[in-house]
Amino acid sequence: MCEWHRNIQRIIEEIDICIMRQNNETLTLKCLADKLNYSEYHISRKFKEISGMQFRDYLRHRRLAFALKQIRDTEDGILDIALNYGFSSHEAFTRAFKAEYGIAPSEYRQNPVPVVLRTIIKPLDCYLVEFGGIGMVKSSEEVKIYFVTIPAHKFLHVRNYESIGYWDFWQKQSLIPGQDCETICGLLDSIKGKLDDTGGNEANSGSGQIMAYINEPAGRICSWGIPLAEAYGVRLPMDYDGTIPPQMQMMDVPEGEYIVFEHGPFDYETENRAVEEKMEKAMKEFDYSATDYCLDMTTGRVFYFYHDSSKYWKFVRPVRKICKK
Repeated sequence: MCEWHRNIQRIIEEIDICIMRQNNETLTLKCLADKLNYSEYHISRKFKEISGMQFRDYLRHRRLAFALKQIRDTEDGILDIALNYGFSSHEAFTRAFKAEYGIAPSEYRQNPVPVVLRTIIKPLDCYLVEFGGIGMVKSSEEVKIYFVTIPAHKFLHVRNYESIGYWDFWQKQSLIPGQDCETICGLLDSIKGKLDDTGGNEANSGSGQIMAYINEPAGRICSWGIPLAEAYGVRLPMDYDGTIPPQMQMMDVPEGEYIVFEHGPFDYETENRAVEEKMEKAMKEFDYSATDYCLDMTTGRVFYFYHDSSKYWKFVRPVRKICKK
């Protein structure tokens, strides 16, 4: 089964590459099946088994998601966008767009409200699937540690006061209508102006989305001895005035100082656990007494957690200066 998760991951990555390049000729089940040397029937069956949907439905969802971003971010004609993403006419595109998002493309361009996009499926997400598949290969990268001042910003998110960790967070959120992982990630993906977004219609549709821990009296007591509420969302500029989805909340995060523990790119399948252990060790053993700072346990401070194996693994923890006599 693990091997098939890898195969489907290859197909999913190829789908987004073809969509970005507007290469509709190779974006067929036959072409993708040929790359893996399996029959179309076998690929189709495995795709549905692992992703939970038919190949053709996933392809339609992703094409519409890419098209929506182009409508949102450019002045390109809607007919041109429709043709670029494999639709035969303006009318066919409008019908599909409205059926998917409940709003016509022209109306959305005038008022780009948050909608649920079909984010890229991640069959190899070790935190959300059971097979694990995480080896113990030691990463050669070391953990960089540095201090930064982060300007004031907003944080749009969903919050859980009882969860412990990413997997448990989404398990508990899935019990709340409209707050499951797919819905929340899809909504966040549609929002323009995310501070951590790398930009463009890239395959990583989760770009700009981060986990966070908020020092909250109502939160669960963590291993550091302080109450933390777990959250998932996006950082936005202080002047953001867009629509806030009803199932989310917005908080203002004032300018503050932070310490960053950062590991560079690594192989997700073989190094994830080793890098996680290395990061935990670095944070546990860091000697704050050798600096002018200490970890800030003040209510309302936010701890950010970035995880993207192609770029970095980062823990961003709030600190405050120590008044030395």
